[in-house]
Amino acid sequence: MPLTLTLTEGVLPAGQEKAAYRRLSEAMLKWHGLTGNKLMTSNVVGSIHVLSKDHTFTGMDETPVVFVEWKVPSFAFTDRKVQEGYFAEATCIIHDMSGGRQPKDRIFINVVHAVDGAWNFKGKAMTNAEIGAELASAG
Repeated sequence: MPLTLTLTEGVLPAGQEKAAYRRLSEAMLKWHGLTGNKLMTSNVVGSIHVLSKDHTFTGMDETPVVFVEWKVPSFAFTDRKVQEGYFAEATCIIHDMSGGRQPKDRIFINVVHAVDGAWNFKGKAMTNAEIGAELASAG
């Protein structure tokens, strides 16, 4: 489940991007009831992109921003409580890690869903049902 964390340089103290990535990932697992699931934990992957201040925008104006984007199978993030809980927690993680300097309305979070069957574990395309069975057996 790739997490793409994109942020403007200076939003977080230098070197804290990896800690933010870990905390955002741990929160996603927690909100889905998957904390400690070895298979899912090993499939949390992603990247961090730190962009210069003149390369991030809102309203077409240069603005310090944070983008938290998950690409997940179509069953993830479908429960409204999970959406609300994760988005609130992720926003607080970034806001707090910025020392309160990054406004919450400049922290953007979204989820992109894969078509059922268009997800893979171990190089094999898997349906939601197959993923569910793998997760259940992995504990």
